[in-house]
This record gives sequence, structure tokens and C-alpha cells, in this order.
Amino acid sequence: MTMAFTRPRGTRDFLPEEMARRRYVEGVMREVFESFGYGEVQTPTFESLELITAKSGEDIRRHLYHFKDKAERDLALRPELTAPVMRLYINELKRSPKPVKVYYIGNCFRYEEPQSGRYREFWQAGVELIGPPHEEAEAEVVALAMATLERLGLEGFEVHIGHIGVLRRILEDGGVREEDQNPVMNAIDKGEEAALKGLLEKLQVPEESRSVLLTILELEGPSREVLGKARALLAGRTGVLEELERFERVLCALGFFGVEGYRVDLGIARGLDYYTGTVFEIYAPRLGAQKQICGGGSYSLTETLGGAPVPTCGFAFGFDRVLLALEAEGRKLGGDKGPKALVVPAGKDLLGEAIRVAASLRKSLPCEVDLMKRKLVKALGYADSRGIPLVVIIGEEELAKGCVLVRDMKTGAQRDVKVEDLGSIKVHE
Repeated sequence: MTMAFTRPRGTRDFLPEEMARRRYVEGVMREVFESFGYGEVQTPTFESLELITAKSGEDIRRHLYHFKDKAERDLALRPELTAPVMRLYINELKRSPKPVKVYYIGNCFRYEEPQSGRYREFWQAGVELIGPPHEEAEAEVVALAMATLERLGLEGFEVHIGHIGVLRRILEDGGVREEDQNPVMNAIDKGEEAALKGLLEKLQVPEESRSVLLTILELEGPSREVLGKARALLAGRTGVLEELERFERVLCALGFFGVEGYRVDLGIARGLDYYTGTVFEIYAPRLGAQKQICGGGSYSLTETLGGAPVPTCGFAFGFDRVLLALEAEGRKLGGDKGPKALVVPAGKDLLGEAIRVAASLRKSLPCEVDLMKRKLVKALGYADSRGIPLVVIIGEEELAKGCVLVRDMKTGAQRDVKVEDLGSIKVHE
């Protein structure tokens, strides 16, 4: 007995209806990204293992699909797209006029325990804005992410914006070296309070700096309220206040884009080591524990990958979670992409004529031919089961008059239509 194969764990098969929804969402995203001046790029599905671990560290290996090729080179399926896109920038675009504005939509791979909204093969869609050192650039990527979700019709999303530079400067004032800050940021990102306190104690951070950090992490709410509390808490800390003022300029720039309704959240750290300034996350509360659908901010990565430093900011949507969020709100995505007509030969020798009629009809209407050579009753049943609104019946008598018989599956009404007039028939759904 032949074994029935199943798909690998943590992966999915997408049927035509699901692919129609996915392509619709992709299309909207592309349209919005391009309206802001971003151009699409694509990178290889696998990269050198060294590129993937350059900034994320060796610990990421346990979450990677990595392997050696036949020349013993260490490679890995990409777990995200920021590092590959920045590698592309260094290789191909570093001499291009600034700003460099690119976007991508692609699949990624991580060896993790599958759960709702999390898969071992998943898709990301995002942008990178490379070159501008100004606050308005950071504001643009936030505005672009929000504009994309609004164009898709998602209503219940929440935007939280913070500034990792404030957190890093507090740690720096407390004597924590840059290389020791990343484990602290990871603990903050994961919400591991006990681990965070343990790290601060291990790093011998002074009590005052420790208290300021733990308090600032709790500040979340409307911008004016949070910023007022932060200024009072950071009084006398010149370096940290400079970072806070830079953050305020980003928030001011958001107003130029008409962005409102966000919440300032100084407890956002992001889990990747390369973030440097503004950071933001977007949540869809209907998704429960896996509610984050977007994350991004400003970062520094090119120098780690062998290039010259360049200001960069961007974001990535968890594409699959965006779809889940839209479906949770009952959004209809993309409409029906299936055939609008079924061309049925009413005789054994009429299939060739049916194919010719269908070829002509496709110039105005997507259609398929009944290649199963069913009897008419069964062909009508097939059309009904597929939701195909029209059936075009090719019969000897009708053809003798230069006509075909067109049946409306919704009303049951039938009428003769001249073959040359088929291009003008309308579908009433």
C-alpha cells in the first residue's frame, strides 16, 4: 500500500479561495507602499548562516532551518527579511541617491512550536527607509503602517510607540556597557520582570538608575500625559532627556501625517538587538495572546553586515496575523475570483466547439469548459455547487442558428444569445 504523504508540521496548504484572499491583501499592501514611493525588492529564500547570526547571535541557531550545501557552505532559510534586505542594500544600492525606499513580501522560516497565528513557514510584508537621519522619516514608517491597515479596512488595531534610545541611555548612565544592554532589552521585550531585575542586579546597576528604568517601563497612555510624567522622572538626566526630546519631535512629525489615536508606551523594547531609537508595535486585540501584527522602528545594522553606517527605519507586518485579524472582524477580502460561466457541450461531438466559444468568451468573462463530458443535468449541478452564475450550453439546434443557450443559475431563466454577442452578456450575482 502506498503511503499518503502529509505536509511538514508548521506549514500550510492554501486552497484557491484562501489564495484569492491573500493575493487581495498583498495587492492592497503593494498599492499603499508604492503610493509612498517604495519599490519592491526580493531576496533569496536562503542566506549565509553568518549573515543571519551576525546581529542576532548564535542563540538563534536553535530557531533556524540551517544546513550545509554540497560545497560545505553554512546556509540558513531566512527567519526574517530585514537582514537580507540590508545585505541587498550594501551589495546593490549603497551608491543610490538617498533616500532608498524599498518594500518586500516574502516567506520566512523558524523552527518553533506551532500554535494559533504562529507557523514554521510564515510570511512578512514590510518596508525599509534608508538614508534620512530626521525624525520625519521615523514618523513616515509609522504613518505608512497605519495607512496600510486603514486601507485594508481593519478597525480595531492599537498602535503603541516608544523610544528604545531612552531605555539605553538610562542603562548607560547606570554603567551598563552596550554589549551588556541587549540581554536587558530582551527581558523587557518578553515581559520577564524577574529576569530583568536579576540582570540589573548582576550588572550592578545603581539603585537610582534601576528604579528609574523600572518606573519608566510602566509609563503608557496618551502622549501628553506620559511625556509629562517621563520629564519629571528624568529631571537632571541630561542625556536621557535629549533622547526624550528626540522622541517628542517624532511624535510631533506624526501630526504632519495626520496620525492620531496612538498610545505612547515607553516599555516597548523590541526583541532584536539593532534597534536604536523610535520603536512601535501594532496590536489586534481580537487575536488574543498572539495579537501583535506589526513591529518596527529605527535601527543600525549596515555596519554589522560590513557596510558604512546609515540611518534606517522600517517595519514588518506578520502577514498571516493581519489576515487573521481581518477575518476576525468579518472583512470580506477580494471577492469571488472563480469562473463566471461554465460552457457545456450538449452533445459528444461538440466539445471542440465549446472550447472555441470559451476562448472567445474569456476576452470579457472568466469561464471554464466542462471537460468531464457530463450530461447537462449533472453539469448544471456542478455549476451550482461551484457558485458559477452562468451556464453557456452549446447545442446543435442553437449552433445552426448561430446561437448558444445562456442559463442564469440564480433565476433559472434561459435565453438564446448570438455567438458574436457573448462578449456583452452580464453577470447578475
